[in-house]
Amino acid sequence: MMLGDAFHDSLFPKESATETYKDKDKDHRRRRSTSRVSGSEASSTTFRLLISPGGAWLKAAPPRLCKRYGRYLLIIVAAVIFTYSWHSFVNFHIGRERHGTLYEYGFPSGALPEARVGELRDAFAGYKHRGKECNISSLDLHTPFGSTCPDKNSMLMAMSSGGRIGKDAPYLPRGCDMQWFSTWEVCRILGRYSQVILVGDSMLRHVIGAMNILVREDLGYGGVTDWNFDDEEKRKCFCNNQFDVRDCSVQGIFSTADVVKHDPLSLMCPKMFPEWNTDLRIEQMVRYPVPEEERRRLEKAIDSNPSQPKAFILGHGLWNNLEVDQALNWLDLVLDTIDSRTGARTRLRGRSPKKTLPVLLMTPNAAGDKKPDEWIVSQGNKALVQFEHAMATQAAQRRVDHLGTWNMSIQATLYDGVHMDMRGNLVKAMMVLNWLNLLDD
Repeated sequence: MMLGDAFHDSLFPKESATETYKDKDKDHRRRRSTSRVSGSEASSTTFRLLISPGGAWLKAAPPRLCKRYGRYLLIIVAAVIFTYSWHSFVNFHIGRERHGTLYEYGFPSGALPEARVGELRDAFAGYKHRGKECNISSLDLHTPFGSTCPDKNSMLMAMSSGGRIGKDAPYLPRGCDMQWFSTWEVCRILGRYSQVILVGDSMLRHVIGAMNILVREDLGYGGVTDWNFDDEEKRKCFCNNQFDVRDCSVQGIFSTADVVKHDPLSLMCPKMFPEWNTDLRIEQMVRYPVPEEERRRLEKAIDSNPSQPKAFILGHGLWNNLEVDQALNWLDLVLDTIDSRTGARTRLRGRSPKKTLPVLLMTPNAAGDKKPDEWIVSQGNKALVQFEHAMATQAAQRRVDHLGTWNMSIQATLYDGVHMDMRGNLVKAMMVLNWLNLLDD
């Protein structure tokens, strides 16, 4: 018996066996399935429910119609069961956080928490020059997945040891996720500090360039001094080419004070937070021994008021050929300069409860296939990895935070074998902002 027959028989019991019929053809059977209508109502082959002052009755549907609807119902039920079962299967094998394959290898897993759904939007959608000629989405750089790291130390570990699933694929921290902040959030984070000072070489210069892209919401020229560009410079230094070391990045923005002076309307933060007045700047100190002029310039740039919150991001290595001893001498000199100027402490040894000035040491990114041959041994990927590990250990002994960038860059485009393009530097800038965001934790 078909499902439709059972469905029909349960609703419409067969008539008494005493009733006889002269004709058993299809037309008569179809007519027989229609219940009789009282009074002047004529027979109908439609399925209706009629309610009248005299009573209510139900018109029966033809058996074939019931069979057909029964099959449809069976298909719908089967589809619902299959969909539910498949969803449960996927959630079990992919969404589980502590037993899934992804988690075993340290990559974030599990469904995206509801609070993070907004991060699935392209943060660059409203940026100036975003379009065909500069078609870069924030989701191409980092796709949110799983839960964010709960504190500063776990965030630094996750960002330093993450990776990519393929060349130039979105970057994934390991173990827990970082956030990709909106412009409003970037301005709020930076606005906590009177000064955010970067000290280092061209890699740090590119990081501050990327941060200026974020606070100016300009993918085309946000990281460079476009207010004094001629037509040729605008053509050569557009979008990703802003970070071309030879022609463009030397004209990068070194301080937000320059933006305020020459193109104040391009700075988004004061529009969102009228009291916003953060001094975001870089001081270039590329090698050790440090020229006295560079040291004095750094000292002068630091606000001596100890009550004003400050944060420092330091980067060094390649100019001293990844020699750890020289890099440590450079690091200690910079920290001593900060200490003497602020009267605060950048590092404390032992178990002192005293709070230190926040300092982040960023070690160099990986080398690419265009790295000049003469530097392959002394500055190749083996030397870079060893340098990163050694400096991480030394930074921990000085109570200085460390962010490694080798893992995040080994599968990314390095246009000259040394420096990352705009995409990679935007990821670095967002890493720094995630560190700044968790400093109070």
